[in-house]
Amino acid sequence: MPVNLPAIDPAQLFPVPGIELGYSCAGIKKPNRKDVLLFRLSAGSTVAGVFTQNRFCAAPVLVSKDHLSHGDIRALVVNTGNANAGTGEKGLLDARAVCEAVASQLGLKSTQILPFSTGVILESLPVEKIFAGLPAAKTDLKENNWMNAAEAIMTTDTQPKAVSRQVEIGGQIVTISGISKGAGMIRPNMATMLGFVGTDAAVPQAVLQELVRYAADRSFNRITIDGDTSTNDSFILMASGKVNVPGFGDTHSPEFAALRDAVTDVSQYLAQAIVRDGEGATKFISVQVEGGRDDVECGAVAYAIAHSPLVKTAFFASDPNLGRILAAIGYAGIGDLDVSKIDLYLDDVWVAKQGGRNPDYREEDGQRVMKQSEITIRVQLNRGTADTTVWTCDFSYDYVRINADYRT
Repeated sequence: MPVNLPAIDPAQLFPVPGIELGYSCAGIKKPNRKDVLLFRLSAGSTVAGVFTQNRFCAAPVLVSKDHLSHGDIRALVVNTGNANAGTGEKGLLDARAVCEAVASQLGLKSTQILPFSTGVILESLPVEKIFAGLPAAKTDLKENNWMNAAEAIMTTDTQPKAVSRQVEIGGQIVTISGISKGAGMIRPNMATMLGFVGTDAAVPQAVLQELVRYAADRSFNRITIDGDTSTNDSFILMASGKVNVPGFGDTHSPEFAALRDAVTDVSQYLAQAIVRDGEGATKFISVQVEGGRDDVECGAVAYAIAHSPLVKTAFFASDPNLGRILAAIGYAGIGDLDVSKIDLYLDDVWVAKQGGRNPDYREEDGQRVMKQSEITIRVQLNRGTADTTVWTCDFSYDYVRINADYRT
């Protein structure tokens, strides 16, 4: 079960004017499962995105990057059950064929479509099934369809992930709604995740690209479940332009800052929901690294801890074998790290002081914290003013079972 991830109240998912969503059950992997999703955007919308850094990136990622360079994106199509990755030239042809089919359905050009796929790698995309599912997805298009959309992009997720916010900016109400999927093969830059966030704000495309990168760096690029960077990761931000506040085009304006913070808040919720629903996860862990010289070294320490199987299995067992955390800090790659300055905390428990066991630390206090479902690891490097936070989870028996049986 997800770690303290509340069930979605569909009444709290707000429609975004200018963004319609529709789904169908195409039988891509399993019958009677929502597995094809369409987004249709109103004329004048802008779209920006960030994608996986895996060099073996999937065909839909390559096609989406190409189509984004043309601008004027008017629709997105998502399928689950098949990643269309590791499929070579045929995969590219299949992704483009899906775009052409969507364009035909919606009266658009194929370059106005962004394709996304998630599922099993190294298998050909069943394009005929997707083609057959598009008419029903088109018929289903409506603005108040975010809950069905969240369900339509799930793979090993145990529950859908969606959230909405409404904020007043410049005297107008701005709506932001988003969905995400992901539970395993999760590591920044980016993870086996898809994230789609839509707003009715009017934001120029170049500014929107800055905004999506800012939000990603503080959300989807701050989560890790197992340290594996996927082939299909994509985070897309859509702005329909229905609410026009002049400051949204100026990255130095207070109006833009308010929009930026709201989009980042939605993105962080969706990113953390992925970790809370991590494959086999029983604990949600925040890794805070403080007092570094820069963000890079803070991130290196945080990820070293968050990726460590020894650390993650200790947390699953509620075993305060906390020397594993110090070891991870030590191999994080900071060549001139003075370990005699390092302090380590578990929530309010001071575990290590100046690089060694705190004389006042008691193991029963560490175990008390480790039995919690939500835990904060706090590392003070005491060598600067930079800080960062990464969110992760533990490793349980179920993680191995889920991934051993993934294709069956």
